[in-house]
Amino acid sequence: MVRNPMNYHQVSKIILDPNIVDCIVFWTKNPKNMIDKLLLLKDYKYYFQFTITSYDSSIETNVPRKKEIIETFIRLSNIIGKDRVIWRYDPILLNNKINEEYHYKYFEYSASKLYKYTNKCIISFLDMYKKTRNNIKYLNIKPLYKKDMIRIASGLMNICNKYNLKLETCAEEIELNDIGITHGKCIDDRLISKLWGINLKIDKDKNQRKICGCVSSIDIGAYNTCIHGCLYCYANFSEKSVKNNLKKHNPNSPLLLGNLEETDKIFMKKMESYRDGQLSF
Repeated sequence: MVRNPMNYHQVSKIILDPNIVDCIVFWTKNPKNMIDKLLLLKDYKYYFQFTITSYDSSIETNVPRKKEIIETFIRLSNIIGKDRVIWRYDPILLNNKINEEYHYKYFEYSASKLYKYTNKCIISFLDMYKKTRNNIKYLNIKPLYKKDMIRIASGLMNICNKYNLKLETCAEEIELNDIGITHGKCIDDRLISKLWGINLKIDKDKNQRKICGCVSSIDIGAYNTCIHGCLYCYANFSEKSVKNNLKKHNPNSPLLLGNLEETDKIFMKKMESYRDGQLSF
């Protein structure tokens, strides 16, 4: 069950039948608690978007130390394979403390640890979402202009070339093909088809921004539920909201957050398998 974030009492019922679900894509900064439970997903196709940045606890307030996160990345890759664990280095931001050289130093450190365990890195530059401006106002973020993005991306590309990593952007308007960086698809029909040898026919997701390359999917996440406390996060509006929501969590509920209520209206979500373009329910 998934609540509509714009209409609290409108709830969608999602059928998680492996015969219908073509693939699950997990976004995470720390899947450590999932690793011993991966057998529960044995009937599903899935891969991970795994974020490891260079920021410390002043920005990512509750993310474990990078050494521990990297060890988790390696462990996950060894279990499911390097094709199914994609490294994300995003969002990229600059302030008085964090300059370009800072990014190059820590990006190379991570790349030197991860290159045997992934094939690709995805980057994006910080978007100043209205939801996050209040959280990051004390970070003194510097504006990033096109020339800055090109220069930083070029530096990161040089490091990726050294470690034989492919580099892509996520939902960025800037064109970086000239330096070998292409636009990526976080929900990637090409990757799914390649990994599992299936023929998929999926259009771009109409509910995402024009610059987003992701194919059509259903989001079963919920805002204000992550405890990592990253100040730049667009999915958490405030620390207070997250703490209040965590108190509502019921592991026996079909919702990620809270319970169904008497005034909720439940709608069956039309589920589409895109294998060979056939429709299923």
